[in-house]
Amino acid sequence: MTRITPTTPAQQPMIVKYVQPFRSGIQAQNYTRHSIGYVVRGKKCVYYGDVCHEIPQGTLFYMGMGNHYTEDIPEPGKNFEQIVFYYTSDQLSRILNNLSVGYRMNITNDHRCPDCEYLSHASYPAWGVMKNFFGTINQYLKDDVFSQDETAGNLKITELIYLILTQKDCCLKGKILSNMDLMKENFEQTVQSYIFDDISVEELASRCNRSLTSFKKEFRKHFFEPPHKWFIRQRLMHSRLLLISTNKSISEIGNECNFPNTSHFIKLFKKEYGFTPASYRNRHAHVREQQEEGIAAETVAAPGQIFIGRDNSAAPIA
Repeated sequence: MTRITPTTPAQQPMIVKYVQPFRSGIQAQNYTRHSIGYVVRGKKCVYYGDVCHEIPQGTLFYMGMGNHYTEDIPEPGKNFEQIVFYYTSDQLSRILNNLSVGYRMNITNDHRCPDCEYLSHASYPAWGVMKNFFGTINQYLKDDVFSQDETAGNLKITELIYLILTQKDCCLKGKILSNMDLMKENFEQTVQSYIFDDISVEELASRCNRSLTSFKKEFRKHFFEPPHKWFIRQRLMHSRLLLISTNKSISEIGNECNFPNTSHFIKLFKKEYGFTPASYRNRHAHVREQQEEGIAAETVAAPGQIFIGRDNSAAPIA
């Protein structure tokens, strides 16, 4: 993966372009900031257990803090490309305050839906002005503008937030406006950091400076299920990634995901996904072979022809 990253002070938003020339499989990512991105070329997939959510080319996306399981898929013969803005809740609060007070913008967040509650990402098709905006960002990155002028980065993320807020209420807008609570951010960060540790709920409550009762209540408010159930689900999601991306044994994966009893791990995995870990690994390997055969067949040109990868972008960025 080629990563173009401007040198940015920690207190400043960060703007990054990623270029991925090949399909590398599902990756576990831990986000320590919120992010808003744009798929320039290719397709991004976000996984929740066994469910895949596709983010096609020309689409905006939001990814919250914490663990995500994603796969960046290039088009045949072309790179996968995305541009991503990273920011903290404090930075977002300052931007919204500036838009509200300085520009008298009426900022509301009335959108509610099941996806907003249970998904940690959101996506929205980019419109003409937004595509032009990311075309400018792409040129700024090529010219290394942001590392030389931090004001330019602050102005551009303010412009990005402004453009999103001018659209109708949607999951993307709702997710962004829901991250202004610093106490919520700190609570979630603390919980996320102990996913694979052997820690009791009582000890975790203490680490979050909460009584056990208030911790359980707040946990359900943020994660929508009890601590034990949520931790099991997160560990199983990670085990799923290891099964399809490594050659580690079932027992090794169970231990790495804090399931030292292999039989118990297999039972929990089958209950969550409907397959044993070994069956799931074999099933995925078979599906992947079929996909690769399909891609290979698609990219073979007839004699005398030149294969040209498809590009459906309405406003491709070079």
